[in-house]
Amino acid sequence: MSRYLRLRWVESIGFLCLVLTIIALSITITINFRVLYIFDIKHLNILDAVGLDRATLLKNYDHLMHYLNNPWQQTLAFPDFPMSKSGAFHFQEVKRLFLLCYSVLAITIIPSIFYLYHLVKAKRLWTLIPAWQWAMLLPIVLVILMAAGFDQFFTAFHELFFNNDAWLFDPYTDPIINALPEAYFLHCFLLFFCLLEGCFLVGLLLGKRELKQVMKSDDGA
Repeated sequence: MSRYLRLRWVESIGFLCLVLTIIALSITITINFRVLYIFDIKHLNILDAVGLDRATLLKNYDHLMHYLNNPWQQTLAFPDFPMSKSGAFHFQEVKRLFLLCYSVLAITIIPSIFYLYHLVKAKRLWTLIPAWQWAMLLPIVLVILMAAGFDQFFTAFHELFFNNDAWLFDPYTDPIINALPEAYFLHCFLLFFCLLEGCFLVGLLLGKRELKQVMKSDDGA
């Protein structure tokens, strides 16, 4: 394999790692953004739906998040909510997705940093301008699909990541679902798409700024 082809392969892998890092980091921030849930407690009148005070509800929310984030905690039992076997199984599957996201972030972040360092040192950030332009279309398309019908989007999301219907909670056997209304997940998706779009936009702006500097340098020469 020629040096040029090796470089192309290395840069392709580097860019893939960078995109995966951005996606995993955006997901990580979103799923752990406690402020959003605190906002939605009042905005969505969640306390009326669950019949608990704010402090008790947050205690149960934090209990759930600790379970989902802690790879060594194997069982989930809410302090103030009963839970069915089906509900427990679904949260177990969600936990696996959380840990998969964190694993992807841990594996890709170091190669991404080296890749960015290489591009900055070689003044080649501008070469990613077309890639960022195309990448910015993805969140826009997904937001349009959500706007067309979030129920269908939400259902398609679960059908993609879960091969069962355990996510269809019965509020009588799993009243925790009342504390996690669909509108809250809509806000989570919007936050994720904003973070994703913001990262792509920063990459695009940095590339364009570098391109202007390179062009000025060439004109000066």
